[in-house]
Amino acid sequence: MNKWFNFIVVSLSISLLYGCGEENKNNVVAVEQETFKWKLVTSWPKNFPGLGTAPENFATIVNEMSNGRLQIKVYGAGEIVPGFQVFDAVSQGTAQMGHAASYYWKGKMTAAPIFTALPFGLNAQETNGWLHYGGGLELWRELYKPFGVIPFAGGSTGVQSAGWFKKEINSVADLQGLKIRIPGLGGEVMKKLGAVPVALTGGELFTSLQSGAIDATEWVGPYNDLAFGFYKVAEHYYASGWHEPGAMLEFTVNEQAYLSLPKDLQKIVEVAARAINQDMLDEYTARNNTAMETLKNKYGVEIKTLPISVMKALKKASAEVIQEQIDNDPMMAKVMKSYSKFQTQVSAYHKVSEEEYYKNRSH
Repeated sequence: MNKWFNFIVVSLSISLLYGCGEENKNNVVAVEQETFKWKLVTSWPKNFPGLGTAPENFATIVNEMSNGRLQIKVYGAGEIVPGFQVFDAVSQGTAQMGHAASYYWKGKMTAAPIFTALPFGLNAQETNGWLHYGGGLELWRELYKPFGVIPFAGGSTGVQSAGWFKKEINSVADLQGLKIRIPGLGGEVMKKLGAVPVALTGGELFTSLQSGAIDATEWVGPYNDLAFGFYKVAEHYYASGWHEPGAMLEFTVNEQAYLSLPKDLQKIVEVAARAINQDMLDEYTARNNTAMETLKNKYGVEIKTLPISVMKALKKASAEVIQEQIDNDPMMAKVMKSYSKFQTQVSAYHKVSEEEYYKNRSH
């Protein structure tokens, strides 16, 4: 019948077995368990390297761990809903799950971008520490609770590049009027410095750069930037990370759908998300290396860094943008209190551990 069946064998209690005679010892009750079929919508092109393959890997793991009891079909951006409507689709139950980035929902929740990345904030390793052992995940779920959505960490790309620019950036003045695709708080910072942030999904970036609709774009890093071929349409590549030091993606689950699952399937969703969260960071750590070599050695791309004066201006503007939002939104203030405390602590520790090691390794 082409259906997956899983049977729970319910044994009679020992007292019943031994009280009712030898013939009852082998009595069992076979119970067919329910199969669940979910849709998972994403903000990425179908099967796009890293971002798009992560939800596919998640669906495969869940299917295998559940022995087919929870089957998840993944849809790329635009197949059911546009990339920027993933959260609404999950909230409304159009799809049971989503894979996207929380900063796309800043129009709904001022604090949402923090759970993707904060300019000059926590890196990937530190973000995972804050989420899973520093109270961050609880705050994230509190933020999404009114929408009936449960978030899970869904993978990190690590430090993202500043992006691809059609003109060289030599000073803050070069940012004036610059049309750049950059979401989240990074976009607010660029706006404060005179740039014009534009909201676009990944699939629109190459043609927008090519046509002149935008002058620059940040995306991810060498691995994904190479896949999109940005080197063909923008000459200047700046690797100076600042806006997304540990870009965290998210799995979102419709709360009602999640609670309708048996406890073991709920746990499978949780564990599979945690596994993919780490797996994506592992993949980007490996793939960015070889992609950067390809960009430099095969396509002649020069990896540049932004001038110190520009970086200082970005950092100052970032602090101002964050403080303005703290002053205007109580939930933003609540989340930032936790985030800032963790960053202070982890920065002090990493100064004598990670940073000290990098310095020693480079000698």
